[in-house]
This record gives sequence, C-alpha cells and structure tokens, in this order.
Amino acid sequence: MAKMDDGEQGATASRSPILTGLACRCPRCGRGRLFRGLLSVADTCNVCGLDLKSADSGDGPAVFVILILGAVLAPLVFWVEFGLEPPFWVHIILWPPLVLGAAIGLLRPLKGVMIALQFHHQAAEHRVE
Repeated sequence: MAKMDDGEQGATASRSPILTGLACRCPRCGRGRLFRGLLSVADTCNVCGLDLKSADSGDGPAVFVILILGAVLAPLVFWVEFGLEPPFWVHIILWPPLVLGAAIGLLRPLKGVMIALQFHHQAAEHRVE
C-alpha cells in the first residue's frame, strides 16, 4: 500500500465522500476505480494501493434504493393507473424494466457513497480484545 504525504492527507480530508462515492472512485485518492465489475469492490485501488478487501457496505445501499424507488415510483404507478387507465398489459411492460434499470443504476453509486462514508468516518467493526 502506498504511503501518503501530508499534502495527500489534506486533500483526502477536503474531498467530499458523497461526490467521491457517487463517482465510484477510491475513497482515499479519489482517482482509482472502486469497482472491478458491476457491484464487486476492487481488492486494491489501482492508483494509491488502498486495501479495499475489507470494504463492506452491507445492506445499506439496497435499503436506500428500495426507499428511493418506492417514494418515486409508487405515486407514478398510481397516476398512470388512475389518471390514464391503461390496460393491464401496459403495466406489465412498463414497470419491471423501469424498476430493474433504476435499481441497478442506483445501487452502484449508493454502494460507493456508503463505502466512501465508512472510510471518511473511519468506521470499523467493534473488536473485543
């Protein structure tokens, strides 16, 4: 793992974990890629060498995706149903791809934000010694 000098540590402190996470970049340097696949976190940052193996966002991003999509799409579903009164097959064709695409599109950046916030606040599991 690469050692950071004082200038880099100051840059890390001033970098927004929200913006870094939304960009899916390394929480320390802000330049390296956070993911190696769609949702798989890279083992290490390819720029600064930060060990990302222990980065675990848990179920937090999925919960936020569910809450966001529920708040946005539920009123939209009701508006389409009661305002436009389309046939049932329109719902079958319209909503599954929309929900799936939005969920996948939101999950990656929200997972990045969660990991960046954990790094920023130095969150770690409680250890009893």
